[in-house]
Amino acid sequence: MVRAAAAERRRFSRVRVVDLPMSEYNRFSFALSRHNIAAGEDIRYLDRTEAAGLPDHDYWLFDSSCLLIMRFDEADRFIGGEPIDDPAAIARHNYWRDAAWHKAARRDDFAAEPPLRGA
Repeated sequence: MVRAAAAERRRFSRVRVVDLPMSEYNRFSFALSRHNIAAGEDIRYLDRTEAAGLPDHDYWLFDSSCLLIMRFDEADRFIGGEPIDDPAAIARHNYWRDAAWHKAARRDDFAAEPPLRGA
């Protein structure tokens, strides 16, 4: 899907805010991210200690206008996405996306940082 969309010049990008050292799940996701990157997605990483001012929840933005807040239960299992149509909330999340993007490092650059090398 990513490869086909990238061929149509559609942009796929994300920033993953992670704790260091990364959890087993985040290391697994990090290893697999090379496939999405090869297909045309731009995935960046940000150490949570560098994420001051960003929200503490996961979300997706589609075309900068459709916001979906990701919801998790007490055991951190995904339970669904909540669509948000409030224009002010969408604008805030666009701002946070852009702020995270400017602080984040490309996958391979992030992997070269000392805290990740020993993981």
